[in-house]
Amino acid sequence: MTANPTGTSLWIRQFHPAPTAATRLVCLPHAGGSASYYFPVSKALSPTVDVLAVQYPGRQDRRNEKCIDTIGELADALVPELLPWTDKPLALFGHSMGATLAFEVALRLEQKGVVPVALFASGRRAPSCHRDETVHLRDDDGLIAEVKSLSGTDSQLLGDDEILRMVLPAIRSDYKAAETYRYTPGPQLATPIHAHVGDDDPKATVEEARAWGEHTTGGFDLQVYSGGHFYLNDQAPRVIASIRQVLTSQGS
Repeated sequence: MTANPTGTSLWIRQFHPAPTAATRLVCLPHAGGSASYYFPVSKALSPTVDVLAVQYPGRQDRRNEKCIDTIGELADALVPELLPWTDKPLALFGHSMGATLAFEVALRLEQKGVVPVALFASGRRAPSCHRDETVHLRDDDGLIAEVKSLSGTDSQLLGDDEILRMVLPAIRSDYKAAETYRYTPGPQLATPIHAHVGDDDPKATVEEARAWGEHTTGGFDLQVYSGGHFYLNDQAPRVIASIRQVLTSQGS
C-alpha cells in the first residue's frame, strides 16, 4: 500500500516525516494525553524511524468531536486509519492506556494479515491482569487529584479553570476506557512484546508488566526503570535508545 499524504487523517500526526526510514512507529498516548506528547520522540528517532503519533477525538484540535470511551471502539476506529501506512514494517508504542490500546490494535492488525514488528508496552499491566478501578466515576476534584498524583499533567495546567473545562472530559473518557477494559482470552499475538515499567509505578507492578509475556509467541523482554507511572519523562533517552535498537535490528 501507499502511505497517506501527511495531514489527510485527523487521527495521525507526522511531526518529522522520514521517507527513507525502514520502519514506522505508531505512538499511542496515555489517558488524557495527546499526539503532541510524542513530538520529542519523533524528533529523536527521525530520520531512522518514521514516527506517527495518534490524536484521539475530544482533545486539542479534535476537542469538538465526541470522545470514545471504550478501548474496543478506539481500536476499531484507529485500525482503518493505520492500514494505509503498512507499506513499511510497523511497530506500536503505547504508554498506560495507550499500551492496552496498542495491544487491541495489534490483535486487529494481525487478523488482517499485518503483523507489527514490535509492540512496546509502557507503564501498563498486561491485559490479563485486571484491577477494579473507578477513578472515572469520581467528581472533578477527585479526578484532578488522581492525575496530579501520577504527575501526568502539569500542575499549573490543572490550575487553569478554562483549560480544565476543555481537558477534563477527555481525561474522564480515557479513564473510563482504561478502567472498563476487560481482556477477552484468545490467540496470542505473533508480534514481539517489549514491556517497560517504572519500579515504583502504582498502576503497574513489575510482575504485572512481566505478564505481558503471556500474550505473545513472538518473543518478550522487560525493562525496569527507576521511577513511577511517568518514569519515561525522566528516562526518555534510555527508552528511545531501546526502541531504536529494536527497530533498527528488526526493520528492513
